[in-house]
Amino acid sequence: MPGQLQQYGAAPNSPGKPLYLCQPFVKAALVKGSFKTIIMQPKYSERMEWIAVNIFDFFNNLNLFYGMLTECCSTATCPTMSAGSMLDYTWVDHNKRQIRLPAPTYIDYVMTWVQNLLDDESTFPTKAGRDFSPNFPNTTRHVFKQLLRVFAHIYHAHYPALLHLHSEGHFNSLFAHFLAFGFEYQQLDVRDFKGVGVAALVDKWREMGVLDGQIVPSSGGPM
Repeated sequence: MPGQLQQYGAAPNSPGKPLYLCQPFVKAALVKGSFKTIIMQPKYSERMEWIAVNIFDFFNNLNLFYGMLTECCSTATCPTMSAGSMLDYTWVDHNKRQIRLPAPTYIDYVMTWVQNLLDDESTFPTKAGRDFSPNFPNTTRHVFKQLLRVFAHIYHAHYPALLHLHSEGHFNSLFAHFLAFGFEYQQLDVRDFKGVGVAALVDKWREMGVLDGQIVPSSGGPM
């Protein structure tokens, strides 16, 4: 629908409650109840293999959603990678410098980086007999952290566009699945939610029983 989403550029910062926390949107979902069964590791699979498969699915589904929103996420509407009223993410370049980027540039960097990892046989092995590297857990935690930032930006800046597309139920279910898996397999850290607007959505879904358990601090990994 070319041109129709331009009016839904970045949602303005407002002291009021975000739309994604309001009824009926906070309850919009394709999956009702807990994700406990969906995220359960299959009996004869290995933990790292299960995490790798799910990262592949989360990445591709999130990429499809963002692809629908590129018309309203531009350097003009989103000059920073915002994810909360007081939070703009910065990108760390190869010289370890933190640089501010427009959201579409930041997200393009994230998606390109993750795609390159998925295509790298030494990081995400697909052939029989190849083992995962010892650094795989740190890599996957970093991937989850960066994908969380993309989710957070979409909720913060582009939720009205999701409503226009009647996609809030699909997107909520994808995000809840991502969170449930990340919490269960220690892929998300409590530090990842500091200052993030959707932290309130996580708390709300926990109250509603959509999410179980708590955010468990990870054992390390890149910041």
